[in-house]
Amino acid sequence: MKLCILPQELAVVHFSPSIPIPEWVWGSAFYSITRTTAELSIFCDSSVIPEKIEATHGWRAFHVDGQIPFDLPGVLAALSMPLATKQISIFSISTFDTDYMVVPENRFEEAVDILQRAGHEFRHA
Repeated sequence: MKLCILPQELAVVHFSPSIPIPEWVWGSAFYSITRTTAELSIFCDSSVIPEKIEATHGWRAFHVDGQIPFDLPGVLAALSMPLATKQISIFSISTFDTDYMVVPENRFEEAVDILQRAGHEFRHA
């Protein structure tokens, strides 16, 4: 599978589900917003998060290059299984077109190496 590395460090922020989406999010080159009845979670560029906001920094991401057909099984498994065998935790974010994997920055190079050895190819965005 061909994968594309995002250049920026990401962070995740957790809020109460009732708060409005903060304005600073819109300054991020990448963001993923998920609101449920239990929470509001935002993944975005670390650089846009104000210092006063509690966030978990130190994440990096890559995505499957190109559009993935909805009926193609096993995409996330092909990426997550090799990382799970090496105890690398992940977040997955899916969009209409593709899937993103978010891994701890301090294990990112190791994750790339593991996936390359599993036959995946990388390019930089």
